[in-house]
Amino acid sequence: MTGSGRYSEHLYFSNFALPYLFVQPTEVVSASEISMRFLTTCGTALVMAIFLAGCAYKPLAGSAGRSAGTGPTPLKSGEQHALSRWVPADWNDLPGFDADDTADAWNAWIRNCERPAPVFAPLCGEVRRLSLAAPEEQRDWLRARLQPYRVEPASGGNWNGDGPSLLTGYFEPYLQASRMQQPGFEAPVYAPPPALSPGRPWYSRQDMALLPAARAQLAGSEIAWLADPVDALILQIQGSGRLLITEPDGSQRMARLTFAATNGQTYRSPGKWLLDQGAVRDASWPGIKAWLAANPDRLNDFLWSNPRVVFFREQDLSPQDAQSGPPGAQGVALTPGRSIAVDPQSIPLGTPVWLASSGPQINLARLVFAQDTGSAIIGALRADYFAGSGPQAGDLAGRLKQPLKLWVLWPRSR
Repeated sequence: MTGSGRYSEHLYFSNFALPYLFVQPTEVVSASEISMRFLTTCGTALVMAIFLAGCAYKPLAGSAGRSAGTGPTPLKSGEQHALSRWVPADWNDLPGFDADDTADAWNAWIRNCERPAPVFAPLCGEVRRLSLAAPEEQRDWLRARLQPYRVEPASGGNWNGDGPSLLTGYFEPYLQASRMQQPGFEAPVYAPPPALSPGRPWYSRQDMALLPAARAQLAGSEIAWLADPVDALILQIQGSGRLLITEPDGSQRMARLTFAATNGQTYRSPGKWLLDQGAVRDASWPGIKAWLAANPDRLNDFLWSNPRVVFFREQDLSPQDAQSGPPGAQGVALTPGRSIAVDPQSIPLGTPVWLASSGPQINLARLVFAQDTGSAIIGALRADYFAGSGPQAGDLAGRLKQPLKLWVLWPRSR
């Protein structure tokens, strides 16, 4: 994410997809999905009723059915992008379109309008007015204002499942921490040390653990201390996280860590390191945890196989902020279950997308928004699904690896 966080290594380094957790980064979650409804400042039920009556979207004549709209679509058939081509489709082609609770997705669109792509900016007034509309009205509006385009690889390939399509997941870790080093909390997470030079390689992860010179330069840059060094690695791989920090006086505060910098070292996948040694056959997070539990003496080897270290900045986490994810590459807060990371050479950031994916972990057919990027998110039919925060989200993200289909939803000319 870029923005402030996938954050950061999203546009900068971003998150890493957890099924590939330790296998490849997403440099840039059941996920218990957080649904927030955008509320206006109308104060009473009467005012709200008036608001709803006055602002509800009235579908245009002929808006239902096949590709109804107010004018020709601005894209030509087979529109070519760097890594994808967009083929005009019919709304009836979108699996589950009439069943999705679009009201659940509308908050993500409201956030999208905080930093809209220019082509979508003219729609934002209508989007905001529809924030309290029924899903049926929202779907009528989508049909009238947008045209679906099926996303296919620019180089060809089998779009129906045998080709290069992959959906993975990422999440925001939620961890307990101590402001001071103490027994049980001895794994530090750092802010950028003063001696760090952007763009130049610095000490590796192993150097930071062993070399007195590196440790001297890190002194005073500790933000907090975690109970498990593997949690610190996961936090860095995901690019951001929430910490419940116990202060020296015993009080606790919730904070969000977002990406600030790296040590300039190349990312190496600890999971691939295990696979290359033949130590595991399952490089998912559950498989890696099982191996670590059986081989505690190999912990440092596992950690040091990845020389790259992420440094963070600490941010206050208000109750309102806690209901959403960290900022993605688009610069807006991610919405659990409704934000995805994409390759911007295939789908521009800020684009609404219809996503369909079925597999052993989750079945999805829903409106999502391309709001993040990642170094491992490359190609036309590749997406990383933001599952949310905490253990449930992490469990889904750590296992999610299944095919997908994508349709971009592009504005019609008015």
